[in-house]
Amino acid sequence: MDSDEVAHHCRMTDCAVIGTSGADSSRESRWVGLYGSGHRVDHCTFQGKSGKGPTFVVWLGGENGGRHQIDHNYFGPRERLGKNGGETIRLGDSKTSMLTGECVVEQNLFEKCNGETECISNKSCGNIYRENTFLEVSGALTLRHGNGCIVERNVFLGNGARGTGGIRIIGEDHIIRGNYLERLTGDDARSALCFMMGIPDSPAHRYFQVKRARVENNSLVDCEHPILIGLSDDKNAKLAPVETTIVGNHVSSPKRPIIEARCALDGITCKANYFAGKSLGIPAVEGINTVDPKVTPLKPISRAEVGTTW
Repeated sequence: MDSDEVAHHCRMTDCAVIGTSGADSSRESRWVGLYGSGHRVDHCTFQGKSGKGPTFVVWLGGENGGRHQIDHNYFGPRERLGKNGGETIRLGDSKTSMLTGECVVEQNLFEKCNGETECISNKSCGNIYRENTFLEVSGALTLRHGNGCIVERNVFLGNGARGTGGIRIIGEDHIIRGNYLERLTGDDARSALCFMMGIPDSPAHRYFQVKRARVENNSLVDCEHPILIGLSDDKNAKLAPVETTIVGNHVSSPKRPIIEARCALDGITCKANYFAGKSLGIPAVEGINTVDPKVTPLKPISRAEVGTTW
């Protein structure tokens, strides 16, 4: 093996990277970069990163085949960067976003990872985000590029902290199911559930239309902006979500309207949802029952369950 070859099926465990004291914050840096395929990173601690650059990156393309396992790690506080480049995890990039990553990110704790709007930036296909906890994170789990990802049984606890976000949906064939989101304060891209508008013939680095998303059995409790449909930050973004199903969700929002729609809703089908709030926010829709929902919180990951053992 030489320096041009990549490794496969390696494990990084019980390691810590804490703080960047004395580092030049104007230079871009990354703490962990996964090349090759089939690696596992578990029971590690990453906290205190400053300056531009994601904390943790998965690279795809060529011999970099993904299929990594990232579990039981503690991603601790990261200061606000104030611009792009402050992600905690990024899987892929815009150039390789249509490649299959097949990474599993599960049972990690993200606490006050406030680098930018995208705490997690998904930029590849077929990844799974499962049973993670996001504690007072001023950012969102963002399906930025790529298709066919699953976001399931994650816990988002904002505790009323400023700008705390949920899940943002862009692209095709994503499944968002069984997640629990409580007391999130973020708006726009940091809304609890956010559906973006798409750009016709979008270039790889912009916004693809939401198609065939399935949002099911999620619980939202006392979030300031529970559901936003049709967010756009580009004048060319004119494509509303289509062939999208919102089914079996429970939302309690006593102080705020539940849905903010900035586009036509013709492409969205609702079934067996139970929403109770200050108002629905849109005219009555078949498949949304305005009665008190039955919400059972999911158990969050505790600090003792993740990170280094020493």
